[in-house]
Amino acid sequence: MTYRTPLGMSPYQIVFGKACQLLVEIEHHAYWVVKRCNLAFDQASKERKLQLQELQELRFEAYENSKGYKEKVKCFHDNMILRKEFKVGQKVLLFNSRLKLIASKLRSKWDGPFVITNVFPYDAVEIRNEATNKTFKVNRHQLKCYKYGKVCPCENRPRLAPTLQNLRDT
Repeated sequence: MTYRTPLGMSPYQIVFGKACQLLVEIEHHAYWVVKRCNLAFDQASKERKLQLQELQELRFEAYENSKGYKEKVKCFHDNMILRKEFKVGQKVLLFNSRLKLIASKLRSKWDGPFVITNVFPYDAVEIRNEATNKTFKVNRHQLKCYKYGKVCPCENRPRLAPTLQNLRDT
C-alpha cells in the first residue's frame, strides 16, 4: 500500500520506522527471529542495535523531509499574500463586517464602490461613498480593489517568488 505524503513515507513507516507487513508475513518472520535469537544472543544484540540505528536514520530523514516541505509551503504562502497599496482616486470595495447575522451564501460581503480620498500611514485610509458623498476612515485590511473595465493595478503586480507550478516541479 503506497501513500503519497509530503514526507515521502507512509504513515505506518513514519510511526514505526518500517514498512507495513501482513499478519501472515509477521508470523513467518517472528518464527525465524525466535529461532535465530535462540541460537546466538550476541548476533541478536548486534542486529537490534543496527535496527535502532536504522530507525533513528528514518526519523531523521522524515524530519528533514518535513522541514523542506514546510519551507516550500511557507515560501508559497508568503508569496500569495499581496501588500495592498492604494492611491488617491482609486475605487475600492469595503468589507461588510455586519453581515455575519444573515447567513446567505449569495449575499455579497463587499459594499461599494468607494473612492479613496486620502491615504494615511499605519494602514488608515479615508474613503468617500459616491452615492451619499460621506467620507470616513477605515482600516486598509477591510478594503480590496474594485475591478471595473480594466484590470486593477493591485492584481497586476509581478510576484517575486516562484509560482505553485514551479514549487511542484522542484
